Amino acid sequence: MTTQSVVVETEEQSALRAAVAALGARHGRTREPEQRDAVWAEAGKLGFLGVNLPEEYGGGGAGMAELSLVLEELGAAGCPLLMMIVSPAICGTVIARFGTEEQKARWLPGLADGSRTMAFGITEPDAGSNSHRITTTARRDPDGGGWLLTGRKVFVSGVDIAESTLVVGRTEDSRTGRLKPCLFVVPRDAAGFHRRAIDMELRAHERQFELSFDDVRLPDDALVGDEDAGLLQLFAGLNPERIMTAAFAVGMGRHALDRAVRYAKERQVWRTPIGAHQAIAHPLAQSHIELELARLMMQKAARLYDTGDDLGAGEAANMAKYAAGEACVRAVDQAVHTLGGNGLTREFGLAELITASRVARIAPVSREMILNYVSHQTLGLPKSY
Repeated sequence: MTTQSVVVETEEQSALRAAVAALGARHGRTREPEQRDAVWAEAGKLGFLGVNLPEEYGGGGAGMAELSLVLEELGAAGCPLLMMIVSPAICGTVIARFGTEEQKARWLPGLADGSRTMAFGITEPDAGSNSHRITTTARRDPDGGGWLLTGRKVFVSGVDIAESTLVVGRTEDSRTGRLKPCLFVVPRDAAGFHRRAIDMELRAHERQFELSFDDVRLPDDALVGDEDAGLLQLFAGLNPERIMTAAFAVGMGRHALDRAVRYAKERQVWRTPIGAHQAIAHPLAQSHIELELARLMMQKAARLYDTGDDLGAGEAANMAKYAAGEACVRAVDQAVHTLGGNGLTREFGLAELITASRVARIAPVSREMILNYVSHQTLGLPKSY
């Protein structure tokens, strides 16, 4: 299949896409942790993982447009790297924009080359989509200085392989007494920091964890950014998360569609390949169109974010995540249906995508909450909650 992505990409971006596609082709579909680690290591060595991070800290000096491109192409090759969403996109972006010089020097070079990873914890068991109900709190340590962090998080990816976790907590505003969001880097081996793996049906290299913080003592410099910046810093990480989730979904959808198209060209039951029949061809063509449209919205969101339009990027990132999630689910479903019984075998590797594709509909924010956002923020309709 051919694409027309060069129309909306610079020559440098198109060259990057080709280089990442070549990396993906060398590795192909990854099924084991060792394979994922090999892809991660080579992508880091080639500078792909930190393409969005500042050059002075070992990054590529580009932006979210380039990083999302990398994840999309790896996904299209069958070797997506979920931790790219978390480590360089969310954590790396937040530290690059709001961290101290010391924090940048400590974390960004490793995040850029992949030698260090950082997880991200925001979701809580009792808060769900309502971030205003986050109860993980940080208070000043009256004895030794620094902070004491207490609370719980759930569905946190890759905590076992990450050196630290960037945790969204809340601190009390001394002026109003209200709780405001703040971000803290918590080392994996910190006393009082516990993790429990969640038993998931989803087959993925990066496991999901529930975290608990029992008066975890953190130094003053564990706080990333300004204590009073609140939502500004939080959304600096959430918009890239949505853009990268869109890239993850578009890549997965492209991978599934490519497998289905190849099968439809070769599989012959009567006198012609099954792809000659419109009942097969039209749904595949429709999926291709939907994935291309989702990619365009993703590229728009990335461009807005990279130019500093956080408000515009927020709207576009939500729309991109919604469109990509829907397109991915439909592409995977149609791919499995095209292969029939073969679509459910391990040999073709599509059945495992049935569950994986649902992730883009659910995380990091559900499609219903995105529809709420668009109806309220874009259309100006009243809220029901």
